[in-house]
Amino acid sequence: MSIKLIADSGSTTTDWALVQSTDVRYFKTEGISPYFHTEDQIQAILNEQLKPQFLDWNPQDIYFYGTGCASATNADKIKTQLCQLFPSANVTVEHDLLGAARALCGRTPAIACILGTGSNSCSYDGYNIAANRPGLGFILGDEGSGAYLGKQLVARYLYDDLNKALSDRFTECYGLNKDMILDRVYRQPLANRFLAGFAPFLSQNRGDEQVEQILRESFSAFVNGHIVRYEHSRSLPVHATGSIAAAFSDVFFNMLSEAGLQPGRVLKTPVEGLVSFHADE
Repeated sequence: MSIKLIADSGSTTTDWALVQSTDVRYFKTEGISPYFHTEDQIQAILNEQLKPQFLDWNPQDIYFYGTGCASATNADKIKTQLCQLFPSANVTVEHDLLGAARALCGRTPAIACILGTGSNSCSYDGYNIAANRPGLGFILGDEGSGAYLGKQLVARYLYDDLNKALSDRFTECYGLNKDMILDRVYRQPLANRFLAGFAPFLSQNRGDEQVEQILRESFSAFVNGHIVRYEHSRSLPVHATGSIAAAFSDVFFNMLSEAGLQPGRVLKTPVEGLVSFHADE
């Protein structure tokens, strides 16, 4: 049986699994995004963060599922760097949404969602994506994602719409003013990660009515703007993966139920499900 290297890469973190028979090693690196990283930056992440993990293992088959890799150009950008690092390996690069669907659903039709730094969803036929709502990124879309949640929180803070107790806690926690926030969002790189970094504040302040409102509105926008639009959405379970899905699964499932949909299961990360999916290949 060949040694397999399996990766699920979001904008913030890449989860890796190195598999030989029943022996599996898991590790993490920085997220790799062909939208936000140059080829040199991708090569640096692979060489400095990934390669030292390998010890005496040499993978023959690599399955990389990454954000932005629905585009053939972006997928080739990642594949080129992996082939340089592992010239003898068979390298397959696919969209992270397909990876999420395979991890969550196995070979059973369902609706699969990603709710992490960004968000996405698809109708899955048991092996491939049958339908996908367009992903517009954190500026125009990404409803229900960490970046979207952070954007709603920060906007309310800057508009002085948060209650005093919540606003004071935000100030004490982050020490940011308007100019600092706008600089990070509009002038600095990786603004989506910056905004998603405020999601833990929402988790830490559950029970505050304004926090609950932000969560309900954000997940409602995702469910009603995307999930209900899929054909047969009411006859298929709706599964989700990602840090935001795991942190706020109760709110997400409530929004699904209110829309007449079937809540499925949540995985914090798809990588273990992908190990199972590729076990017999």
